[in-house]
Amino acid sequence: MSQQTNSKVGFFGAVIEFRKWVVLLLIALVLFFGYNFFKSRNHESTIEYNTNLIEKQIKNVGKLVVTEGHFAEVLTYKDQQKYLMDFISFEKKALIIINADVTVAFDLSKIKYDIDEKNKTITILNIPKEEIKINPTIKFYDIEQSTLNQFDGDDYNKIDKTVRENLAKKIEKSSLKFNAQNRLISELSKILILTNTMGWKLEYKNAVIENDTDLKINLKV
Repeated sequence: MSQQTNSKVGFFGAVIEFRKWVVLLLIALVLFFGYNFFKSRNHESTIEYNTNLIEKQIKNVGKLVVTEGHFAEVLTYKDQQKYLMDFISFEKKALIIINADVTVAFDLSKIKYDIDEKNKTITILNIPKEEIKINPTIKFYDIEQSTLNQFDGDDYNKIDKTVRENLAKKIEKSSLKFNAQNRLISELSKILILTNTMGWKLEYKNAVIENDTDLKINLKV
């Protein structure tokens, strides 16, 4: 009888021990899958957070960057009408003083980009070209004209065209465009700083942008 009792006790003890191991195994499995689940969710949440942060920074950068300048020049306009095989001519001329306000603007809301979450890379696809606006004030002095050759609309159109062409050349040779591009790079460097801080990469034209020097070299607009 005692032997039978001991056998039963041993059997139930083994069952209890087995159940303990089963419970421990189930707990281990729950902890394992739970850890992986929350780790995965946390990883996804981090990527989503980083992406939203980058998009917010690009949106903050996406504004109108305007650089202003002032130009002045003086030119003399002449026109001559000839008659009777150039025997008779009628001339008109004027001294013209031009003062012009010029703006060079970059509309950064037009920047096109791609975010590669898997490879943690932001690729700038397109940077808008600068928009140059010239607003000249034209004043005429020392006007000389004859009854048969007076100033008219064609003259003013020619003068306006000449003034704008001359100013465009001056702008190209001036520091205005250079200053405007420096302001552009300053704005884009805010994206670069954020990507570097987060361990992401910034690319443009198949080149990795690592610092401001790379921006100046590669971001030629």
